[in-house]
Amino acid sequence: MTPKKEESSGPGPSGLADRITGALVGAAVGDALGGPVEGYSPDQIAERHGGRVRGIVGPWHGDAWRTARPIAPYHKGDGHVTDDTLMTHALIRVYDRVRDHLDAYAVAEHLVPDLMSTPRWIPELEAEALPLHRLFLAEKWLVTRLAYGHADPREAGVGNIVNCGAAMYMAPVGLVNAAGPAAAYAEALDVAGAHQSSYGREAAGVFAAAVASAAAPGATPDTVVTACLSLAKDGTRTAIEKVCEVAARHRDFESALGPLRAAVAPYDTVGPDYRTPSLAARRPSRLHSIEELPVALGMLLVSGGDYRHAVLGSVNYGRDCDSIATMAGALAGALGSPVPEEWAKTVADASRLDLWAPARVLTEVTCEIFDRDVHRRRAHEQAFRTLGGRPCSV
Repeated sequence: MTPKKEESSGPGPSGLADRITGALVGAAVGDALGGPVEGYSPDQIAERHGGRVRGIVGPWHGDAWRTARPIAPYHKGDGHVTDDTLMTHALIRVYDRVRDHLDAYAVAEHLVPDLMSTPRWIPELEAEALPLHRLFLAEKWLVTRLAYGHADPREAGVGNIVNCGAAMYMAPVGLVNAAGPAAAYAEALDVAGAHQSSYGREAAGVFAAAVASAAAPGATPDTVVTACLSLAKDGTRTAIEKVCEVAARHRDFESALGPLRAAVAPYDTVGPDYRTPSLAARRPSRLHSIEELPVALGMLLVSGGDYRHAVLGSVNYGRDCDSIATMAGALAGALGSPVPEEWAKTVADASRLDLWAPARVLTEVTCEIFDRDVHRRRAHEQAFRTLGGRPCSV
């Protein structure tokens, strides 16, 4: 039964809206900037572009993008968002339908049908298509396991390759739990259980916690990292700690590119050649971590929370840089660092997407969820007192 709506005593929509908009637009713009150089090294990127990337660039293979391997048939570049943004927006549509906290069953009941049955504009294909047709195998796993395998949604992620596939679209979970990183962590772990296991699932929880922490009043890059370290487990925690120790010694991404990679390398299973993963790559482990989240947090520290600096550092890092820049962009945007207007407009126009509409939807839903949480919390307090629980100092 839907609880009676109470007057909200929580955050007003204006401040919350700014944080949510900054995070979601920031994530999409970071995604679009990183897309065309994904999979390459910093040296290869600099050689291809005559120096470091400083903004939106075209496809790696120019006009041959339709047939050039390994990118074909995707138009990566020119401001087109990738699957990171498509999945983020899809998860927001689930929040819009459920209008409450999500779990793995919401993924099975709402996200999977959205991916496999509703055609949407896919910028990289320059056509309408089912989102499923754009996703890579690690994300197609959701449909295979849940729609066809009828797996328990809470365990469906077991057996998938362990990568950043779930973490890359968990920003909405952090925003729904703005200023509550522990709650964001718990909700994201439940949601991500349908998609990932091991350190891939852990990264999804920690990234959601990072976004929730970044959206808190007075947040800084340091408080975000502290929140992550208070929650992260096993290799994910160690990787974040080691990368951020190195990041704290740098104030410019140019000098940080090599040291950050060296710091995360012992925990990354992919290996030095991103396009040719090692035989032990992406397998469950308590000792390892995805590469993307620790590096994004590192770039957030290097930049001092400045959006442009954090995203450009993530883009020029290479490897899975669209996801790294998505995460760094979400965090810097949630902290309140403005997304360059010219970048946002170009990405929105090129992708033919309204980057601001999902933020408006999620802001409205987040306020509703907060009111529900207040109602549930007060009902619990009353029930506890009725049971004769010890007096609370409130």
